[in-house]
Amino acid sequence: MEDVILALTIFIISYGLLIAEKGDRVLVACLGGFFMVAAGVLNLELVFFRYMDWHTIILLLSMMIIVSISSQSGMFEYAAVKTAQMVRGKPVPLLFLLSILTAVGSAFLNNVTTVLLITPMVFTLTRMLQLPPLPFLMAVIVTSNIGGTATLIGDPPNLMIGQAASDITFNDFLIHLGPPAAFIFILIITGLAFYYRHEWKADNRTDVKKQLFSINAADFITNKTLLQKSGTVLLLTITAFMLQPLLKMELTAIAMAGALLLLFLTQNQADPEKVFQRIEWTTVFFFAGLFMLVGGLEETGLLEELARGLMFMTEGQITKTSLAMLWISGIVSGFVDNIPFVAAMIPVILELEGYGIGDLRPIWWALALGACLGGNATLIGATANVIVAGLAGKEGHGFSYLEFIKIGFPVALISLIVSTVYIYFRYLMFY
Repeated sequence: MEDVILALTIFIISYGLLIAEKGDRVLVACLGGFFMVAAGVLNLELVFFRYMDWHTIILLLSMMIIVSISSQSGMFEYAAVKTAQMVRGKPVPLLFLLSILTAVGSAFLNNVTTVLLITPMVFTLTRMLQLPPLPFLMAVIVTSNIGGTATLIGDPPNLMIGQAASDITFNDFLIHLGPPAAFIFILIITGLAFYYRHEWKADNRTDVKKQLFSINAADFITNKTLLQKSGTVLLLTITAFMLQPLLKMELTAIAMAGALLLLFLTQNQADPEKVFQRIEWTTVFFFAGLFMLVGGLEETGLLEELARGLMFMTEGQITKTSLAMLWISGIVSGFVDNIPFVAAMIPVILELEGYGIGDLRPIWWALALGACLGGNATLIGATANVIVAGLAGKEGHGFSYLEFIKIGFPVALISLIVSTVYIYFRYLMFY
């Protein structure tokens, strides 16, 4: 009992400081993790071999390496200019185009990879068009989580569910979660365009638009050899992500192979030491601290008790269980990392087969929708949120926890309401 109180106290204080933005968030998260160890809730063996999600950290590092090398070729500046010219420099079409790219990329790659590729384009475009970056950054964050909901490989919780439910395939995810994700995407991105309409009301940037069309995008390519090599490896990595179910390789292994291959091929064009200097190490350490904080809760059994309490509350009835699963996973995933929560829920859901529930799919879909879409609620609710916030801070366009929650919480709430209607009418109304 003492460990439970200690873990909960450390967790609440750490998250309170993060929400109130009292102190550097990386330092707060890492100190919180340290106190979990110092208080005896965790030991280093548990931290490194059980609760530290090395798959996420190595995937993140690998994609940061690929993006760091690719960016030195001028690839993203070239893509940004072409994108801006395609929409003739108009903010709203640009918002929609970037959001579509983000959502589709997040569905068929994964949302971590996608935001690492798209975010540099956002900063280049907004500088070029003299537009505020915040609306585009918010769109990238929320649509990455929405798009990642649609497929088995888009978001880590879906991958975990797919591995636990052996009868659910990649196509099943797309068929069952694709429609609500697409509808929510349209609803949310239209709402964002309306919400930020005052940012673009006075669009009298005729001189900027003229300058845009006078630019030759090819001039931004600073190293053609580096572009060819990095573009080829990036394309191979993305293709391997899409073929991952056939290749039967871990996404992390694919990303790591791509990063190592690109480092080897470009060692004469891109100094490896400089590449590693450009990595967002603060984001990496922030995740390490969060994994330790949430690991402390899991080690004391609090997450498992929450899961079992859900089953007791709903008495194992599929309608009550599915809807409760959706909302509880959505709320919890807004404030803690969804990976350990989903890990705790999976064995509990599997136990329901012993209560005579033959078809668990509505509960699986509810868990996936809640865990993925709930991540939009707060700045620390999903991996993509933290990555974009870190990149924004480095560019001098950082935003606070409270600034994000003004957008993220309504987005998550609307998404969960739409998901409730979808889950009920498609799967539950005839039970």
